[in-house]
Amino acid sequence: MNEELVIGLVSISDRASTGVYEDKGIPALEEWLSSALTTPWRAEKRLIADDRETIENTLISLADRSICHLILTTGGTGPALRDVTPEATLAIADKEMPGFGEEMRRISLNFVPTAILSRQVAVIRKQALIINLPGQPKSIKETLEGVRNPDGTVAHVGIFAAVPYCIDLIGGPYMETDEAVIKAFRPKSAKKPAGSC
Repeated sequence: MNEELVIGLVSISDRASTGVYEDKGIPALEEWLSSALTTPWRAEKRLIADDRETIENTLISLADRSICHLILTTGGTGPALRDVTPEATLAIADKEMPGFGEEMRRISLNFVPTAILSRQVAVIRKQALIINLPGQPKSIKETLEGVRNPDGTVAHVGIFAAVPYCIDLIGGPYMETDEAVIKAFRPKSAKKPAGSC
């Protein structure tokens, strides 16, 4: 009865997609998700060029044909001429979710003032939540997981805390996380008893 959780992982890079250098985006996403999720999941991986039509077609395919519940992209969100990931993402969206982009920039500002140059967006297409993440593995982890104090306590909650409940609201499977990595937040009325899903 339990629906399988399917997550699309999209790394957008001209050079990595042509083999000039090794892609670090998808491995970083896989590593973090493997540490954070306690719900079993399957990845649909795509390594593509910084090309708007290619990005749009990839996101449509992952949402409509592969039936991904969550799609995470990395790369192509800066101000450079080749950075078109946000435009492609917005073009295929049913709804925009601006809070994710706002919060990712706030988190990154804890580390670099150039975070304000980042243009990440998040949207919903059908029953998929699509989030543009930064390109660097360190920044991917920080935006998903948040910022910690030297003693390990959470100073700034990462955006992934809101992802499982968002997936609930758009009709996806119930996702659970390892609270030592990131605590998923749900209203009390939306929580399922442990072991019931």
